[in-house]
Amino acid sequence: MGKLFIISGASGVGKSTVLKKVMATRPDLQFSVSATTRDPRPEEVDGVHYYFVTNEQFEKMIAEDAFLEYDGHNMKWYGTPAKQVEEKLEQGHVILDIEPVGAFNVRAKRSDAILIFIEPPSWEELERRLRSRGDTSDEQIAMRLERAKWETEQKSKYDYVVVNDQVEACADQILHIIAQADMK
Repeated sequence: MGKLFIISGASGVGKSTVLKKVMATRPDLQFSVSATTRDPRPEEVDGVHYYFVTNEQFEKMIAEDAFLEYDGHNMKWYGTPAKQVEEKLEQGHVILDIEPVGAFNVRAKRSDAILIFIEPPSWEELERRLRSRGDTSDEQIAMRLERAKWETEQKSKYDYVVVNDQVEACADQILHIIAQADMK
């Protein structure tokens, strides 16, 4: 059985970019694909980046207890299909990219999960990253920054906290954490 690593951090902190680097360095790691009701971004592929589902499909999955965890934020739903995670853990380490509420729900079910929080180098940089996406309204940015404050307050509940000031350095820190877990 592999180990379950949970990566969290505010929207715009660069989780996806850092995780791409981590996954490229450690091809033995498996990424758990979450289900979401949000619309895909232009570069995103269904089943690779997310499973893009309707609200009705998501509600059915909740009713069937198909999620390891799920959470709503920014007026959209996100959830981790439990069966997928269990199957992947039989093959090796699995990484989840989920928000704190989901991370704590997983930790309640799986006390062996290793929680890693990624934070931005500054609030100004976080706002700059959100604005640079070009797909987020001022109202959504304000909501995401407000949520980011709460999420950052939760970092003391994580096993590790890393700052994404440089993608390479942040990825290296996460790889080091994974390597330490390999030795246990």
